[in-house]
Amino acid sequence: MCFNSQQLSYLRTENEDTFETKPKPRSKKGHPGRRYFMVVALLGILFLGYIAIAYDLKPVRLGSKAIDTLAFSFNLQKPFYVVVIDAGSTGSRALAFSFHESILGGNLILDSELYTETKPGVSAYADKPKDAAKSLIVLLDKVREVIPQPEWQHTPLTMRATAGLRLLPGHKAQEILQECRKLFEDSGFQVSKNSISIMEGTDEGIFSWFTVNFLLERFNTHSPGSTVAALDLGGGSTQVTFSPDAKQEKKLDGHVYSVNIFNHNMSVYTHSYLGMGLMAARKEILTHGMNLENANPKTVIEVRSECINPIVSTKWNYGGLNYLIKGPVNGTHKLVKTQNFAGGEEDRPIVNFSECLKNIEKYVGRIKNKPIGLKDHEIYAFSYYFDRATEVALVDPFAGGIIPVSAFLKQAREACDYPNTDQPFICLDLTFIYILLRDGFGLEPTTKLYLYKKINGHELSWALGAAFNIIQNGL
Repeated sequence: MCFNSQQLSYLRTENEDTFETKPKPRSKKGHPGRRYFMVVALLGILFLGYIAIAYDLKPVRLGSKAIDTLAFSFNLQKPFYVVVIDAGSTGSRALAFSFHESILGGNLILDSELYTETKPGVSAYADKPKDAAKSLIVLLDKVREVIPQPEWQHTPLTMRATAGLRLLPGHKAQEILQECRKLFEDSGFQVSKNSISIMEGTDEGIFSWFTVNFLLERFNTHSPGSTVAALDLGGGSTQVTFSPDAKQEKKLDGHVYSVNIFNHNMSVYTHSYLGMGLMAARKEILTHGMNLENANPKTVIEVRSECINPIVSTKWNYGGLNYLIKGPVNGTHKLVKTQNFAGGEEDRPIVNFSECLKNIEKYVGRIKNKPIGLKDHEIYAFSYYFDRATEVALVDPFAGGIIPVSAFLKQAREACDYPNTDQPFICLDLTFIYILLRDGFGLEPTTKLYLYKKINGHELSWALGAAFNIIQNGL
């Protein structure tokens, strides 16, 4: 998969210009005569290879990809790298991307990536900013293992924090960013004053949308109908992004941006719903909107919820606070026929699904600006959508799969009817996802969701889109 590095200036919206300075990776083009010589030499090698196997009557495909592959294998084209740190609300991930420039067309080609993560996220260190920076050291060490040391000074390193830091008080978020900046400046990688920041939800959504469509090779025609929608469910926020047609665009209330993709302008709708990430929503649904702004991080907050099984008592940490989560005092039970030889019935504690549903519908009902036209698109859903689907065997954890929205409801009902202390939040999480998709985003129960973690071996995340943006526009 390639894009033309000289043409690409995507992800600059009409009213934003995220990056300011051009990174300066080592030049890969070389002298024109040398490039011509390499092409001629490779053509000669391919021709000799063709002669060598012609007697076996085996066809050989001679094309630019074959030439480029040979050039790279003969070490005629050197790789270069971009490192993106995704500082999410529940964990931090490092993605180190390796690219090279095509010998013929000058296109940038994505070769490989390292993906590694650590938990919790930096926002969990709200009162210990130095510890937040220290938590990233293990990620940088992993990155150093895959990037040759001579290339570090030419490799852009950036960190973008998402909803976890957006939800913290401003001064605490800035203290964390400052400590991380100090760490990066001593890392040996290429950094600038803009290398570390809190990313806007708009960028997060568009970067994710670009990643999915780039990996699916959907930018060939640059028409809205050829691209897919991207649903990214994070811990603190969720993003909905798609390219509307002219009719849909008229119905959308703002949040539509003009984005340049491969030298073609496209209208892209993206909306980041802060507080509708899985963990942020879980916290609000469990605590019923309790005011915890001045809560002591050292104390344990006991919470009882209708969305938790009566036998559950589990510890949970989110946003720097510690919770003890329990089911309701007067929990719901039902008689269930046993499967043993003697028959009979057992009294099983269950979640009162109708009551839990009301609580979740009330919370999701806060969404007023809905993504009109989303259901008319092919929809790729990832992050926590994929994770929760795999945990209840809706899709294969390695291959992914396609399911209707209603599958989440079916599994939610089953999960709520079973006392599962190993997955104490699975009933709540699955029910929230279904209501978010149905009520929040207006999807039908029959709407298909394409659930994948990777496409062609590459992670579905906003980081790849961010890496391409850095190559084009700088750190």
